[in-house]
Amino acid sequence: MTRLLLVEDDETIGRVLDSSLRRHGFDVQWERSGHRALSSATTEDFDLVLLDLGLPDLDGIEVCRRLRAGQPQAVLVILTARKDEMDVIVGLEAGADDYLTKPVRLGELLARVRAHLRRGPAGASPLTIAVEVGPLRIDVQARRVYLHDTEIPLRTKEFDLLARLAENPGAAVSRDSLMTDVWDAHWYGSTKTLDVHMASLRRKLAAAGRAPRISTLRGHGYRLERLEE
Repeated sequence: MTRLLLVEDDETIGRVLDSSLRRHGFDVQWERSGHRALSSATTEDFDLVLLDLGLPDLDGIEVCRRLRAGQPQAVLVILTARKDEMDVIVGLEAGADDYLTKPVRLGELLARVRAHLRRGPAGASPLTIAVEVGPLRIDVQARRVYLHDTEIPLRTKEFDLLARLAENPGAAVSRDSLMTDVWDAHWYGSTKTLDVHMASLRRKLAAAGRAPRISTLRGHGYRLERLEE
């Protein structure tokens, strides 16, 4: 049975989410504070975490970072009443895979949870061999990326995005194709998460050195440029 960690201090919201998720077949552990959530994450493994940012004891963004470090295999979805775009971006950059704004519609929540779990935390790329784009080498089976001989640490979705673009360097890939291949064919909701993960991927490639550049194609998507050594 799929294990979910629900981190929500509001009793009314927590009861509704806990009951609904259990009714749909999920094994839910509900924690009301950041400390309790982090404690649970040190002793148990979870498939997915639903994390409220407005916690009474710890900053939700810090809890997000620590949960990501302690549960690297889990899908991490933020629940937030903060609708400012910068708050959302900070949450995604702290390690979240996705976000939902409150009030949460149960239908959308369940659709998003199922979409993430269909893909899993490490959605498999259709590539089965190592791929080289100039000095950049992508080992798909090991899920590792190297620039020359130096490894570039990437998060799950960052790796999946790069691997998808590297299937055909120099070719345009639409936003819809990236959402379908990296997140889910039946994605329900905003694609802001794509932009944040792409921005983070670009920063890591740029910081590593002279890596191939990812170009934005306005109104369409992205392209991994060829780069010869």
